[in-house]
Amino acid sequence: MSVTAPETPIPAPGTETPPAGPSAPAAAGPTPAELLDFVRATAADADLVATLPLDPENRTWVRLVGPGGSEAWLIGWPPGTGTGWHDHGGSQGAFATAAGTLREDSLAVRLPTEGWRTLELEDGVDRYRALSPGEGRAFGRHHVHQVRNESGAEHAVSVHAYYPPLPLMRRYSRTGPLLRLEEVERPEDWQ
Repeated sequence: MSVTAPETPIPAPGTETPPAGPSAPAAAGPTPAELLDFVRATAADADLVATLPLDPENRTWVRLVGPGGSEAWLIGWPPGTGTGWHDHGGSQGAFATAAGTLREDSLAVRLPTEGWRTLELEDGVDRYRALSPGEGRAFGRHHVHQVRNESGAEHAVSVHAYYPPLPLMRRYSRTGPLLRLEEVERPEDWQ
């Protein structure tokens, strides 16, 4: 069972913003550092984190109101679950762990966004990090990674935010140095 986003996103702490009037200037949107501040503060809100229903086998999620027009999610990770390799379709973002520990595997290389199905990665592009409660990371528009809960017994919970809201996600498979584009998902696929 997966919990889909409620029709009205849940306001996270500090996200209440007045509506823009007709003469309001266009905002540039939050920076990765501002998104990181938001996800860390939200991950520290124990009452909000406790509202997430957890499933023993499948990831669950609830959509949140993010800062400055960003898209935000509270996600539950049962033991042994993960995302697989993906990018965020040109959006920048951040995530922070609220409970448990998550492992992020990422690539320290900028991939072309068009015109390829398989790439051979050079040695030395892999990066790994473990994120415990309160720890997070921000990333730019070309970030490719996978996130996993490697625990055999403990759920993990995290908060994610993206700006602009995700236009798509590219999913990849990986065998050794070979990275292959498998599919492109659109928001209607996960909302």
